[in-house]
Amino acid sequence: MSDVIDVVGVRYHKTGHIYYFSPAGKEYACGDQVLVESKQAKYIAEVVVANQTISEKDFSHKLNPILHLATKKELTQEKNNKEKAREALVIGRKKISEHHLEMKLVDAEYTFDKGKIIFRFTADGRVDFRELVKDLASVFKTRIELRQIGVRDQAKIVGGVGPCGRQLCCSTFLGDFAPVSIKMAKDQGLSLNPSKISGLCGRLMCCLKYENAEYEQAKKELPDYGSIVLTPEGKGKVIGLDLLSRVIKVRLAKHETAVEYTYEELKAMAKAGDKHVDG
Repeated sequence: MSDVIDVVGVRYHKTGHIYYFSPAGKEYACGDQVLVESKQAKYIAEVVVANQTISEKDFSHKLNPILHLATKKELTQEKNNKEKAREALVIGRKKISEHHLEMKLVDAEYTFDKGKIIFRFTADGRVDFRELVKDLASVFKTRIELRQIGVRDQAKIVGGVGPCGRQLCCSTFLGDFAPVSIKMAKDQGLSLNPSKISGLCGRLMCCLKYENAEYEQAKKELPDYGSIVLTPEGKGKVIGLDLLSRVIKVRLAKHETAVEYTYEELKAMAKAGDKHVDG
């Protein structure tokens, strides 16, 4: 049996990636605000996974310990940091314009000790921002990090309302982006018009993933279009499928009418006939 370790999961942002730290023998509850140190910088983070035991082999590196529960003074400082970050964002955009750079500044964030400002931006390609970094460093008198992000990350940070009329999944509850493919849209019988299946970010909508497993399972079980199946009224050809409801539309061979049956009904008929006839 492999060794196990105690861990606590935290997020730096509401819908950000979960990072694991050692509780160092202390108990933490979901919702606790804690001070952590990562990559030589301190951050205020929220506990989203309370103390639990996980196999040590699941981690390729030694976990940093949570420093402590954030104090009232530290939470006030974090609030001030966020206000300063909003001001830095305005200045950063102005400096980008002055340097005539083809990049869009999305977000600015101070580390807890204000030892560094992280500017996140999008751009179509690589950008030479060396002079911009020097300019920003002279203004803020601290270390500057410019981090290029993708359009999906931009949507997560900025937020908005999707085609469904609800707040974007990525900015409300999705921690990480799952791979989404055009095949998922095909399997679900959706229009392949990009404007119909793309989110505000311009990429395929994350929600295509939610029911995909159900569609894949249904496609394995239900007969294909054009298959010949045995129904209570004789043989017929499959001309329509409702995968989620498991309803099959069949055109009967006898009188060329279309009738809907549930998968269970046709399965029972096939079993009674001791075979499933394929076309």
